[in-house]
Amino acid sequence: MIDRLTIAQVLESYPFARDFLDQNRLNVSGSEHLTFAEFLKRIDADEIEDQALRIETLQDDLNRYIEQILDFLGVEESGAVRSLTILPGHDKDKTPETFERLDIYRSQIVSIVGPTGSGKSRLLADIEWAAQRDTPTGRAILINGENPDPKWRYSSNNKLVAQLSQNMNFVMDLSVGEFIEMHAESRMIGNRAEIKAKILAEANRLAGESFLASAPVTSLSGGQSRALMIADTAILSASPIVLIDEIENAGIDRRKALDLLVSQDKIVLMATHDPLLALLADRRIVIQNGGIRKVVETRAEEKALLLEFNQIDAVMQEARRKLRAGERLGEVDGKIGLRFPADDRRFA
Repeated sequence: MIDRLTIAQVLESYPFARDFLDQNRLNVSGSEHLTFAEFLKRIDADEIEDQALRIETLQDDLNRYIEQILDFLGVEESGAVRSLTILPGHDKDKTPETFERLDIYRSQIVSIVGPTGSGKSRLLADIEWAAQRDTPTGRAILINGENPDPKWRYSSNNKLVAQLSQNMNFVMDLSVGEFIEMHAESRMIGNRAEIKAKILAEANRLAGESFLASAPVTSLSGGQSRALMIADTAILSASPIVLIDEIENAGIDRRKALDLLVSQDKIVLMATHDPLLALLADRRIVIQNGGIRKVVETRAEEKALLLEFNQIDAVMQEARRKLRAGERLGEVDGKIGLRFPADDRRFA
């Protein structure tokens, strides 16, 4: 209960409560060790009269203020999303989808695969808008096994899905640090300096080439922009579900990106054509002709293939590094065994 917390604890847990105190001209300096009720009892009658304070309602007003801000931010609600369920609909020809239901839980990754134009975007839109048999596919979405609260469908403040598209283009005249601070301020985060440092560190861990907080966001490469948005989404976004479109084309360390999102208890849905990423997922949804054709569990033997795919990927990543550094690919690299046939002059 907020009533039992000291003022210091309230401000640490709810930094935006400082605005309430300022609006009511309440100087709590030196009284942070008291509860708010104890502080109110110490205000003398002259100060109450001069500032026209309604002492009898201030405690309730503070509680209500905190509840309203939390509701606006969607902080408690987003954390309450434990599972997402997709119930079957039909494809473009009205043929029913044959799976019974698909339950996805926090910290799980599900890949979405299928040809271009097969209906991957439609599935993602159904999830984003928490469809209730009212979209062209006839699917229904449940949250925690139940019909979703209307806030997931109609509230602009409680977004169910955070989308990371292939193209990230900034038009604002801000530095990276200012961009992160602006988002943190909009979320009313207290420890902004710490959050900014964490997001920047994670973004640089994902990006191929590091960048500073002072760098203009418009100067970032596509990979750097994508790395920044993934780190920002993982750490600051209140949306419980993250949708990523073709992360293999992002120019970032895609495995580290997925690990970061999962570590923040996000449900991750990932449209991909990359076998390595598809097998990293717990399951993959196969889309054809606008419908979910099947849901495939990633089996142990498929996971074993990841070792081979990782080796192939390591060779390709090292080849990219050598090309960017101006090195010749025909030279032997003892670290990963990057060797090419001696008679193949394409790599000489």
